[in-house]
Amino acid sequence: MDMITIARPYAKAAFDFAVEKKAVDKWLTMLGFAAQVASDPQVEDLINSNLNAEKMADLFLAVCGDQLDEQGQNLIKVMAVNGRLSVLPAVVLEFASLKAELDREVEAEVVSAAKLTKQQMAKIQASLEKRLDRKVKLNCSVDKALMAGIIIKAGDLVIDGSVRGRLSRLAETLQS
Repeated sequence: MDMITIARPYAKAAFDFAVEKKAVDKWLTMLGFAAQVASDPQVEDLINSNLNAEKMADLFLAVCGDQLDEQGQNLIKVMAVNGRLSVLPAVVLEFASLKAELDREVEAEVVSAAKLTKQQMAKIQASLEKRLDRKVKLNCSVDKALMAGIIIKAGDLVIDGSVRGRLSRLAETLQS
């Protein structure tokens, strides 16, 4: 099994926790420090020895000192028990890629029947940011064929609030 496959569940669990606690940057720093410790040749020898998991976790945490908070220490203990401290550098890489995904801005295509006001655009942007839990950049255009309303496409989310869309859904319902 490759390192990333082993590291992914640890990175995902740490990332989900960090997002929930709004501490993603803090966790990236903690994991980066722990990965540097795990990459030290002397510590690598210790990790690869047949020392029991509890002693190994205690030694590892002693080296890390106060660089890890209680939850970070708990992650190290779990990884030690499972014999996975050697994958810490891969956990950091996976965590960093999850963070990059979270920080990414999503673009939303907004097609309206008439030109939107700045206030309408701000309201749409705020609603989408709340729903998608990301920064949203709007690309607005006008299509008079919509008759009225708007169509919003952001990633795989499509919201059709146009009169044309409503009429076609009504026609489908009546035909079925």
